[in-house]
Amino acid sequence: MKQSILSSVFVGVLACWGALSVIAEDRYLYFTWEITNGTVYPLGFPQPGILINGQFPGPTIEAITNDNIIVNVINKLDEKFLITWSGIKQRRTSWQDGVLGTNCPIPPNSNWTYKFQVKDQVGTYTYFPSTKIHKAGGGFGGFNIAQRSVISIPYPAPDGEFTLLVGDWYRNDHRVLRRLLDAGKSLPYPDALLINGQKNAAVFTGLAGKTYKFRVSNVGLSTSFNFRIQGHELKLIEVEGAHTIQESYKSLDVHVGQSVTVLVTLSGLISDYAIIASSRFTGPSVLTTTATLRYAGSSSKAPIPLPQGPETNDVQWSMEQVRTIRLNLTANAARPNPQGSFHYGTIPVVRTLLLANSKALIDRKLRYAVNGISHINPNTPLKLADWFNIPGVFNLNTIKDVPPPPGTLAKLGTSVIGFALHDFAEIIFQNNENYIQSWHMDGSSFYVVGYANGLWTPDARKTYNLIDGVTRHTVQVYPNSWSAILVSLDNKGMWNLRSAIAERRYLGQDLYLRVWNNEQSLYTETLIPPNALYCGKAKHLPKA
Repeated sequence: MKQSILSSVFVGVLACWGALSVIAEDRYLYFTWEITNGTVYPLGFPQPGILINGQFPGPTIEAITNDNIIVNVINKLDEKFLITWSGIKQRRTSWQDGVLGTNCPIPPNSNWTYKFQVKDQVGTYTYFPSTKIHKAGGGFGGFNIAQRSVISIPYPAPDGEFTLLVGDWYRNDHRVLRRLLDAGKSLPYPDALLINGQKNAAVFTGLAGKTYKFRVSNVGLSTSFNFRIQGHELKLIEVEGAHTIQESYKSLDVHVGQSVTVLVTLSGLISDYAIIASSRFTGPSVLTTTATLRYAGSSSKAPIPLPQGPETNDVQWSMEQVRTIRLNLTANAARPNPQGSFHYGTIPVVRTLLLANSKALIDRKLRYAVNGISHINPNTPLKLADWFNIPGVFNLNTIKDVPPPPGTLAKLGTSVIGFALHDFAEIIFQNNENYIQSWHMDGSSFYVVGYANGLWTPDARKTYNLIDGVTRHTVQVYPNSWSAILVSLDNKGMWNLRSAIAERRYLGQDLYLRVWNNEQSLYTETLIPPNALYCGKAKHLPKA
């Protein structure tokens, strides 16, 4: 009997220890961010900027899979403000997505605390302001998620890592740019590319013979870039949370909103080497910026000439390259199961969306539309209206699943498309314009299954990659071309599907996916948070 009791106690202790171990693993990271106006010097002269705790760019979040993130955002601007967490899926917590369809913006001189978990995610991501066109002034930063120690990575552990935030930049501040858009004018051509908020100045130092992880994100407003490192190969290991087959490249195209992770071995002579980003698909004008990869002990500057990238407007080069980026089907993801165990190519599609972007004049002002509807955000967030059944905010009939007949004039509207939870959808982005597009989806990753020139037709499905298409949250659509994705909509909520190009999103190339079922369960969606902000038609509702 005594032995039995001792055994029971021992088992109980083990069970408690195991439970505590699980709880301990899902740690909490706390941040307090003060958002202020300030002065930045990316082009060598003072400009108004948006700072986080006095920093430009903002601080990088370094997390581990399943960490709980608590960010208290104190808005010291004279305008309302929100931050969105680009690529963070917000499992069950669309309340924390930080876009105008889900959140009331944070008023000046007040605060709001984001609370979410980076559930089952690993990889390179970013955050940025989603209101107005604040991103043009700063307020963006890196968001890196490392795998838990109990989950192996499919490559040798690097000796260190660097975060590179690359994006276009303007001499004019965000208020001037916003006034241009509000007046119905397009933004001018950017004035520069920056790396970590600097032009031709950032330095990354490593030891000869060592291998480093470079996390590279496009945080710009409108410009794709080609990334390369003088004298070094880039071994691609991850794209937006998905481990890839480890191909080596001389250079990589990275489009607005996208992130890639590469391994670089410092195998050259001890010297400085140039890190180069140059603009893509920008006509005859090419923007170029550099940073320095410095071997420790170097006293030599980067040799010249610098390596050239692909021809600026060579669409086919870029399309052929992206087709070589494939999912590593044998690698563990954030959980100990192979990425390829989800056989997306065998799942029946229950609904197809064909989304065509277009440029339009509405009331003699520049707008952009999707399937003939130029999205406007109502004063009441769509998520609040849906939760509280507030009428007159949106309906599911404004935007259609296919483009309208040719010649149909675009019009203003609030675009929401309704899906049932766990629907498996096919979405084709049709771009009939001469400009490259970039589309981002909140709440889910999707499988990119096809890119091609011209108009999409059902026959194009025969060309889809239904085996090892890479999963990502942002996909480019080349000029006069289409891109196709497959997505399992298994995250309940109101999710933003938007142009990642700031001008186009600000002027209406934007919509929402309502993923819903009629069962209220904490397993599929949390309750409205007690600190939720209420505005618009929800302003006078009782707090949760």
